[in-house]
Amino acid sequence: MTAFQSVAVIGAGAWGTALATVAARAGRNVTLWARNAEHATRIASTRDNPRLPGVRLAPDIVVTSELADAARADMLLIATPAQHLRSAVNMLASHLTKPVPIVACAKGIEHGTHKFMTDVILEAAPHARPAILSGPSFADDVARGLPTAVTLAAKDEALASNLVQALGSATFRPYHTTDVRGVEIGGAAKNVLAIAAGIVVGRNLGASALAALTTRGFSELARLGRACGARTETLSGLSGLGDLLLSCSTAQSRNFALGIALGRGEAAPAGKLAEGAFTAPVLVELAAAQNVDMPVSQAVAAILTGQLTIDAAIEGLLTRPFKAEE
Repeated sequence: MTAFQSVAVIGAGAWGTALATVAARAGRNVTLWARNAEHATRIASTRDNPRLPGVRLAPDIVVTSELADAARADMLLIATPAQHLRSAVNMLASHLTKPVPIVACAKGIEHGTHKFMTDVILEAAPHARPAILSGPSFADDVARGLPTAVTLAAKDEALASNLVQALGSATFRPYHTTDVRGVEIGGAAKNVLAIAAGIVVGRNLGASALAALTTRGFSELARLGRACGARTETLSGLSGLGDLLLSCSTAQSRNFALGIALGRGEAAPAGKLAEGAFTAPVLVELAAAQNVDMPVSQAVAAILTGQLTIDAAIEGLLTRPFKAEE
């Protein structure tokens, strides 16, 4: 029997709702926390979240806006965007009475500090046991029970294994690892590269260009990962290559959709947060600090800030000196 019988999901967006459904399927006692009391009341009464339409919540999932109620759970999943993670954990910290696992379920690097998600958790709640969940998945697929595999990382292998046991089911298969940094870098960098892939598709540059972009982008991701101490097998697995391939091949990816819009010269899709847009400049700064060359990511960051046009960025990439495969 798992050590974690109760699970609280902090953040009642599409991903948080999907994760609450996952935990309920795994047999856990689940609480879903929404910041807005009206939003929580609506979900509780209708068993439907307008941010994830068509998916009904199990009747035994408790929906609340009371953070103290959620903080009593044996494990906490933080499903807020990466740049809001610190504030969410800060709010939680005063309600925690024991050193519970806090699992970041967002992919990114914090602005200003260059901190990864587990580092942010540990700073905001020093007695917490930080972990991160990442991998190739979309909220709608997960909520509907379609087969999905992800990666869950914690420095303590026993903790990572227990967290996997608490969330795993016949349709949701987490793989555990102690390579926390590899999972964090894979998740963050792939969001930026998915924007680049979307630009290629939006500009109708062809399947060969998309394949080249994806492979060169993964090479960048792997270089940064190795420089930060990540293991090669993690970067080549679900949280690295798998996540990148999924995000670069489907319009369900908000980052990919943003890239398509940019490539077509259109406005960004309304109401959709593309985490890669926030991560790109921080990723480039981190790469520079590690003396790692990441030309595709640099081009994306420059396009997003208006420093480069798409045509100039493409020309810059294509006129780089020829070099050996890495």
